[in-house]
Amino acid sequence: MQEEKDLETLSHLRQDLRRLLGELKRSVKVAFGRGTLVKGNVYQIARKCGKPTCTCTRGQLHRSMVLSWSDRGKTRLMSIPPEQLASLRKKSDEYLSVRRARARISVIYKQILAVIDHIEKLRLEEP
Repeated sequence: MQEEKDLETLSHLRQDLRRLLGELKRSVKVAFGRGTLVKGNVYQIARKCGKPTCTCTRGQLHRSMVLSWSDRGKTRLMSIPPEQLASLRKKSDEYLSVRRARARISVIYKQILAVIDHIEKLRLEEP
């Protein structure tokens, strides 16, 4: 009876392992992309310019697109010219996808090891 239960559990574990390996393959494929990456995040900021007579002092803030990234613990901002916005946004999105894939690969790796350890435990014969 226990042996049948172990065989069923082994079957489920093997299915889990196949699923995890498929997920690992998809995540690694993202990491192997060939496009150029730009570290950082593209977003719009609104700020005051500092001129006392400007409309921004009355709430109509100046808006611009920026690339934000961390460099040695400090947040850096770079204004993005309109003609470069689409390109930088694509490269930044690709960078974020690679970072997410890397984090997912780490989790999958730990799950794969846990499944393999469980399979090994079920397959070991007691002396």
